[in-house]
Amino acid sequence: MNDSEEHRPSAPIRASDAERDRVEARLQHHYAVGRLTLPELEERVGVAYEARTREQLDALLRDLPGEAEERGRPVDVIDSRLLIILLCCSPPAALVYWLIARRAARRGGAPLRALESGDET
Repeated sequence: MNDSEEHRPSAPIRASDAERDRVEARLQHHYAVGRLTLPELEERVGVAYEARTREQLDALLRDLPGEAEERGRPVDVIDSRLLIILLCCSPPAALVYWLIARRAARRGGAPLRALESGDET
């Protein structure tokens, strides 16, 4: 290695197709929970697939909470829309959902996540 290679500033790291797909999935999640509008989602996904570097991909998610921030929040709200749908279609399922959601809210969300993953606590 010569001196010019050692002192050269680091070049941007190119993004892979898999990284673009992961960013799209995260953007879709943020749209699903209401952080992005449909036009914002479409615009950001388009930019993601045109991005050449990881830095460009990171910029698309910079103003959105990261995975660690989302996991840290307890589940404390019952999804009333889901509860209404369950009440119409299957009242026993609505009762089970309501009981599980109440229990999860009291305990900070851990039991609900455990039930979703198949483990009981």
